Amino acid sequence: MAFAELEIDASQIAGLAKTFELAKARAPKAISRAIARTGAMTKTQVVRSLTAQTGLKRQVIVRAVKAKPGLMSYALLSRGGNVSLKYFGARETRRGVSAAPWRHRQVFAGTFIKGGRFPKRVPLPFGGQVMARTGSSRLPIAKSKSGLFIPKEMISGATAAAFLRTVNTVLPARLQHELQAILGGHAPT
Repeated sequence: MAFAELEIDASQIAGLAKTFELAKARAPKAISRAIARTGAMTKTQVVRSLTAQTGLKRQVIVRAVKAKPGLMSYALLSRGGNVSLKYFGARETRRGVSAAPWRHRQVFAGTFIKGGRFPKRVPLPFGGQVMARTGSSRLPIAKSKSGLFIPKEMISGATAAAFLRTVNTVLPARLQHELQAILGGHAPT
């Protein structure tokens, strides 16, 4: 009569149990790191997309979009109202000021740059604000606005698509990477 012998080495199971116990303790930190890295990569994509979508310079967008990382969250916040025309490459013409909000150059009739025409090399006094007369006489005048709101643009169009695309592709890969790091290179299944 033949019989089979089955031998179990308990030291291997104990080591695996120790790995899972370690993973349980370190998992929140790994998840937090994955979220933080994904958030930073997402902010880069949002800034890049907003720059192309709005026609504003990158430095203006970087100042407007702030990151708020948390322990298990990452928020992108933006503040701001109706953006002044001066931020869209404003140039004074005879018919008014030419500016390019949404990367579409147009002339805003009846507007002017406070301080008059200057060559591009000379800095404009008063910050080069684009103004419009609000009454029938010479005064009063007010800043002329573009109608573009950065917070509104951040959640619409190509920028919203870039945000979702980045989160959906990067976060799962980053989570897997961080979990592999805490498991010592063993892939979770």
